[in-house]
Amino acid sequence: MSSDKASGGGTGRIAARLDRLYEFERRPVASDKLHPSGRFAGMYAGEHVAATEFVIGALFVSWGARTGDVLLGLLLGNLLAVLSWAFICAPIATQTRLTLYWYLRRIAGPVFTTIYNVLNAILYCILAGAMITVAASAVRIPFGIPAQTHWYPDDARFVLVVLGVGAVVTMLAIWGFTRLAQFSSICSPWMIVVFLAGGLATLPSLAASVPDVESVRSAGDFLAVARERIWTGVATADATRIGFWHVAAFAWICNIAMHLGLSDMAIFRYAKRWTYGFNSAFGMFLGHYLAWVCAGVMGAAAAQALGRPLAQLDSGEVALNAAGIAGAIGVIVAGWTTSNPTLYRAGLALQAITPDWPRWRITLVAGILTTLIACLPFVFTGLLDFVGVYGMLLAPVGGIVVAEHWLFPRIGLAPYWARDRAVNAPALAAWAVASSGAAVLWRTGLVHLFFLAVPAWLVAGGLYTVAAACAGARRSGGSPETGDEREPEDKAPSATTEVPARPAAYRDPVRLLAGGLAIAALAGCVVLPLWLYAGPQESLLERTDSYKTGLLWMSLVYFVAATVWMARRSRGRAAGV
Repeated sequence: MSSDKASGGGTGRIAARLDRLYEFERRPVASDKLHPSGRFAGMYAGEHVAATEFVIGALFVSWGARTGDVLLGLLLGNLLAVLSWAFICAPIATQTRLTLYWYLRRIAGPVFTTIYNVLNAILYCILAGAMITVAASAVRIPFGIPAQTHWYPDDARFVLVVLGVGAVVTMLAIWGFTRLAQFSSICSPWMIVVFLAGGLATLPSLAASVPDVESVRSAGDFLAVARERIWTGVATADATRIGFWHVAAFAWICNIAMHLGLSDMAIFRYAKRWTYGFNSAFGMFLGHYLAWVCAGVMGAAAAQALGRPLAQLDSGEVALNAAGIAGAIGVIVAGWTTSNPTLYRAGLALQAITPDWPRWRITLVAGILTTLIACLPFVFTGLLDFVGVYGMLLAPVGGIVVAEHWLFPRIGLAPYWARDRAVNAPALAAWAVASSGAAVLWRTGLVHLFFLAVPAWLVAGGLYTVAAACAGARRSGGSPETGDEREPEDKAPSATTEVPARPAAYRDPVRLLAGGLAIAALAGCVVLPLWLYAGPQESLLERTDSYKTGLLWMSLVYFVAATVWMARRSRGRAAGV
């Protein structure tokens, strides 16, 4: 009996510590808990340089996009995504300091919020599950588990691998925002370098099969190889060819639920200023541009080297061929850094409708659901279509919130006019009409899936404005923006969050040495693939083996040094030096 009590006491102490991981789930974030700009740059780079970039970059190749379609379409689409975060999502987040899930409750009432949050959490669990599945595609390799390219698992050992990866992801998501940001800050620079190294290292093998191109030493050589061997404009037999506007639209809408759909209010409520929304560029142009381009190069090279169609390869095989063991580790880490914040959002969504549960407990439940979903590889084999569907379903809610937050005060309507109602009927009707109308256009083949999310967002906002005006939003009484409803935008943080002066931060010689060593290791990871271009084509295979070994060692050095640097930095800030 005493052992039972001890065990129960230990479990109780763990639960009590987890209960203290309070992250302002139901109230505005306190001004002394705001984070500096660098945290958001690292988090967005870490989240959007993801394992699924291998899948998406390869699909552009399989779907027959031309070289210009990819290079220019991604430029436009990612720019639009950055502007959406910076001018729509981040300003609302810094003005309210609330998650979308709790702010939506004040606008649309508990019934609407419950429906939205359950759907939102399920879709985010599926998306996080895709990241875990892709990460498991690399973990499976040392165990000799075959690639999982069907909608169901072919090997029971793969399920065990997924369960292990899912447990790690869930633990990190439970730790909360600060730990996620620190984890991403360490991983994101290295992941970017690994994608770049893999793309650079595989170009010579592709160039060898292109007439009149001996090596890739100029932009013209790269474009010639790209047109002949990568983005050729020829789709696989079972794929529909996509063009410039498809690529641009997908780049914009693949995260639309997070920016125009406002889900990333959960992230930017911690920002000191709305301008931190521009930090999303680190994710879009390093992840959704550079990483997708490099993934396309690596995918084409893997298909050529392994003699199998790209559709029959998974991310682990592509990365292993391009960057060796370091590439496989990159797939694992990229899966973690993306699934962690996605699962964090899912936990916040569910927590908003389970007020008696602490965030850690509901995140644990979401993590279990996500891991079970990840056991089915269908979550990444149909990833592009799924991303389009989840944007089409969730983005219209962002249009409704934007209309009430910004448009209503300007046209004489009262914000929060329906806060005392169980359900905001105009909001529910606007969401239903916009989403169902878009779904009909998609399923009938009248409009491509990638072109529907933004119009649905606009339609929902417009319909809601008209319906709310007819339902009584014009009545007098003013806006109930009092108390904790909103905090002033860009409110200055208290002295407890001030970053120590630069001279004090550099007094720690261990931190300085670790930071320098980490930077040197990253530089080595870039130099190694460039070394492949130095010798003759005949010795390319031998040099490639040496490059992969060197990349692994440089990566290990980086992670040790970067972890020491981060630990010393956090310790110094905690001590105020």
